[in-house]
Amino acid sequence: MSTPVTRHLDTGELRARLASDSPPRLLDVRSPAEFEAAHIPGAYNVPLDTLREHREELTRHLDTDVVLVCRSGQRAGAAERALAEAGLPGLTVLSGGMTAWEKSGAPVNHGQERWDMERQVRLVAGSLVLVGALGSLAVPGMQLLSAFVGGGLAFAAISNTCAMGVLLSKMPWNRTPSFDPRAAVAQLADSGR
Repeated sequence: MSTPVTRHLDTGELRARLASDSPPRLLDVRSPAEFEAAHIPGAYNVPLDTLREHREELTRHLDTDVVLVCRSGQRAGAAERALAEAGLPGLTVLSGGMTAWEKSGAPVNHGQERWDMERQVRLVAGSLVLVGALGSLAVPGMQLLSAFVGGGLAFAAISNTCAMGVLLSKMPWNRTPSFDPRAAVAQLADSGR
């Protein structure tokens, strides 16, 4: 049995589809804070960890006319794989994600500005490496912290996952008081086609 190939749409194609008589539903799989900062009008926010948790329920409320959106396309690809494993193959991913969407001049709803997850991961990983390297001058063996972080980053690249990103997404500054995972799933159910 062959695995369906992920379909990709560029920003121009998505804009045309959104302007059509039967626009696709947009699922933005970024953190609630990232979504609040900027999102495509009409998109639903179902963060990747929530999507994975509720994927069986979500597949009952979705059809294949869904475009998955994240910052660059990586998390949207992971969301597509998770939904395909739950029985909803053939979804579409926005190529280049919100980064490409915003660069194209497409409409965006803006809210409170926050750092995106990739930037937060770079800050934390870089800080830990720096602490490990400089700390090793005073505390023998402290360089192991840098080696541990480097190994984690290499594993993240190979496995296309990011444990640090998952942990950071659970931090208070990446949560919005109004986000409720059950409400997000219910909102999709209520908007069903």
